[in-house]
Amino acid sequence: ELMTQDEIAVMDGGKCILQLRGVRPFFSDKYDITQHPNYKYLSDFDKKNAFDVERYMSTRPAIVKPDEPFDIYEIDLSDEDAAAE
Repeated sequence: ELMTQDEIAVMDGGKCILQLRGVRPFFSDKYDITQHPNYKYLSDFDKKNAFDVERYMSTRPAIVKPDEPFDIYEIDLSDEDAAAE
């Protein structure tokens, strides 16, 4: 066991537990994103950097014209994902 629930509750705010697929969970320092060279492009730096999906989609031409027939396919990969783990 990496840590008990009590230890996690009082864990240092600058630390984290990373759990990645195929790797056992491990204890690490948190990365300070404000030190990254591209931090200025995040919405945390400036709210103008937030991506607005609605606005983006309203300015793009429709891929499918309203009177054009098209097919919709739905794929469920949940069984495949579970088998891969």
